[in-house]
Amino acid sequence: MNISLTTSPRYAYLTKKFESIREIFTEDKHTIHKARNELKIIEIEGIKTVVKSFKIPHLLNRIVYTHFRKGKAYKSYHNALRLEELGISTPKPIALIEFYESGLLGESFFIAELFDYDFTIRTPLLEPLEDREAIFTAFAAYTYDLHQKGVWHLDYSPGNILIKRAEDGYQFSIVDINRMEFREITPLEGCENFNKLWASNEELAIMGREYARLSGFNVAVTIAEMQRYNDANKRIKNFKKKMKKVLKGDFSAPA
Repeated sequence: MNISLTTSPRYAYLTKKFESIREIFTEDKHTIHKARNELKIIEIEGIKTVVKSFKIPHLLNRIVYTHFRKGKAYKSYHNALRLEELGISTPKPIALIEFYESGLLGESFFIAELFDYDFTIRTPLLEPLEDREAIFTAFAAYTYDLHQKGVWHLDYSPGNILIKRAEDGYQFSIVDINRMEFREITPLEGCENFNKLWASNEELAIMGREYARLSGFNVAVTIAEMQRYNDANKRIKNFKKKMKKVLKGDFSAPA
C-alpha cells in the first residue's frame, strides 16, 4: 500500500492526520451526501472540513487514472487552486490523498475547508423567496464572470452552486469541481452553461437579460438560447428516467 499526499502549506502540520484519513472517515458519522461518492463534515484539530471520498474506480479506470489521466481527487484539489488564482470562490483546498494498491489507484480523498453558506441556487428555483429575482440577476453576473475568466464548470447544477447572503449582495461559491475546463468562452457558448438548472422560462429570462447586458450580446437571442439548451437537457433527462423505468420493469418481470 502506497500513499500520495499533497497538502496546502498552511496545513502541513496535519500531515499525520491526513495519512490516517481512511480510518478517520470510516469512524465519522456526519455524512452530508452519499451516492457514487460520499461527503462528510469532519472536524480535524479544530478545523471544520468537508472530506470527499471518491468511489474506488473499476479496474479499467484504475489503470487509466494511474497511468494516463489524473484522478478525480487530484483534479478537485488542483482545480480549486486554479480557481483561487483566478479569484473565484470555492471551498479552500486543504489536502489531496490517494492510496495505491498493487500499483493502481484505489481510494482517494479531497479535503477542503467548510464553506458556511445559506442555501444553494436550488432554493430560489423551488421556493418563492422575496429576493429571488435579485439572486438570479446576481447569479447571471457571477456566471458571466466565470466565463470571462475562462472557467467552464461541466456540472453546473443547482446543488453545486452555494450562496451566502452578504452586506453588498450575494457570495457564490462552486463545488464538485473535478470536471472543469479552462478555455475561452463566447457569450453564445455561455448560454449553454445554464442548461442544468431546471429553471423556468421566466427565471431564465431574468438571467438572460443580465448575461446579455454584461456581454453585449443580443438579449432575445441570449434568452432563447438559454431556454433551448434547458429544454434539450430536460428532454434527455426525462428520456433517461423513462428508460430506467422500462429496464427496471423488464428485469423485474417474472421469467
